[in-house]
Amino acid sequence: MSFTTTGEHEAIRKAVRDFGEEELKPVAREHDKEQIYPEDLRRTAADLDFVAPHIPEEYGGAGMDMLARCIVTEELWRADPGLGSAIGSAGFGSSMILKYGDEWMKEEWLTRIAAGESASCSCISEPAHGSNVAGIETHAEKDGDEWVLNGNKMWITNGTVADVGVVMAKTTRDAGHKGITAFLVPTDLDGFQPTKIDNKLGIRASDLAEVVIDDVRIPEENVIGEVDKGFYQLMDFFASGRTGVAAQAVGAAQGAFDAALDYAGEREQFDQKIGEFQAIRHKLAEMATDIEAARSLVYRAAANVEQENPDQAAKFASMAKLFASEHAVDVADEALQVFGGAGYVSDHPAERYYRDARITKIYEGTSEIQKNIIADRLL
Repeated sequence: MSFTTTGEHEAIRKAVRDFGEEELKPVAREHDKEQIYPEDLRRTAADLDFVAPHIPEEYGGAGMDMLARCIVTEELWRADPGLGSAIGSAGFGSSMILKYGDEWMKEEWLTRIAAGESASCSCISEPAHGSNVAGIETHAEKDGDEWVLNGNKMWITNGTVADVGVVMAKTTRDAGHKGITAFLVPTDLDGFQPTKIDNKLGIRASDLAEVVIDDVRIPEENVIGEVDKGFYQLMDFFASGRTGVAAQAVGAAQGAFDAALDYAGEREQFDQKIGEFQAIRHKLAEMATDIEAARSLVYRAAANVEQENPDQAAKFASMAKLFASEHAVDVADEALQVFGGAGYVSDHPAERYYRDARITKIYEGTSEIQKNIIADRLL
């Protein structure tokens, strides 16, 4: 399947790269150190259509195809993974609203997210249930014309900054994946209690929270899609979500590589640039090759997602996420090695890319889960 980029794709790449160089890189270290969520940068990025680029034009978005969205993600993370994550994740959960939500949900929330006025979050994982979505314990009980939600969500991106959340809850207990429903939940409702998680290893500029949901009452019209069909609805976005994380990994790897390449051309030892030593040249060659291989897999996965080819999209999305995330960590590690002792301190970005890249092997399905998915489609 073809995944050649067009002139429009490359124009998007240049625009995001310019934004990253001019707006993100100069403040990346400060945002990482102080764990500052980039509210102003998110709004600026929204003006440029870099926030939730999947949202159609009719709701104020850019309506980009999957490959273009991967390029946006890649370039944001290339500039800085922490800031890239904060900006790129501002629309978490909005795909569910777009595909399955009622028109009033789209008009009220998609327009605000695309404009940068609001962020959204997707409340799926729980303290005891990460990879096992079907095992979630958050539940919703019908009370007249309302639903009452109770539970505990964990590792929720944008948990303390979002204005709206898509919350997955059991509506038929003991039914496993067959009893899950998606709900639209404004975060200012009584009982929605987020607590910021501020001891993260990486992507420290992005917001992460634990969310306690204590007798949160919402009207029945806030059901997204159909009751007890939430898991099946969620499955529609696994491939695109994993492809997006793979693009994040490519961006982090490219950023680490760029920093190492520049340093190798500047640092001198034994009266010559370290980039002239064969040991360093071979490192750089292997790093560049790994990045290009990962990028090709990501773009192939994006093409299959765009063509709505479920089996192929699922397979290549998992392959892309597995390969890109594993090699992003390897590339970041080698980049730090090129810097030597200077890479181990925060004076240079090498240590930040090293910390930031690691998350891509975990969320949206761990590397181990991706291997299971790939194997299921081979045997």
